[in-house]
Amino acid sequence: MLTAMTAEHAEQVLAIYRAGIAEGNATFETQPPSWEAFDKGRLPGHRHVALGADGRVLGWAAVGPVSSRPVYAGVVEHSVYVHPEHRGRGVAGALLTRLIASTEAAGIWTIQSSVFPENAASLALHSRHGFRVVGTRERVARHRGVWRDTVLIERRSRIVG
Repeated sequence: MLTAMTAEHAEQVLAIYRAGIAEGNATFETQPPSWEAFDKGRLPGHRHVALGADGRVLGWAAVGPVSSRPVYAGVVEHSVYVHPEHRGRGVAGALLTRLIASTEAAGIWTIQSSVFPENAASLALHSRHGFRVVGTRERVARHRGVWRDTVLIERRSRIVG
């Protein structure tokens, strides 16, 4: 079941984020933020969780603004994370579909993200959902002491703008 992410999901959402961080190919972050910082950095109405039959969070998706400038109000950066035990079962695809629908309903015309090139599963998922590769940002930042590239991807709405 897909539903809105709320504070009651905080512990599980951050645990899934922590698992992604630990694997090393999901984010430059080295620690998940506090729930307060996480909540503040994501736009309401575009934070979703997938719940199992037992009510446990299987995965989540959320967006944050790319800029505070009004001209970029329709551009967001997103994240999709799935608990390692629930990958390969369509959870990420369902979350991404819901995220696309919620952002388009709000007039958002571009969803973007940066993905490590080693994260082939994420790149394939996004391609299936209409994201295109904009380009590779080489040696954009250090991660655990190593320079890393990222692939900038975006999805332009076909109905907004």
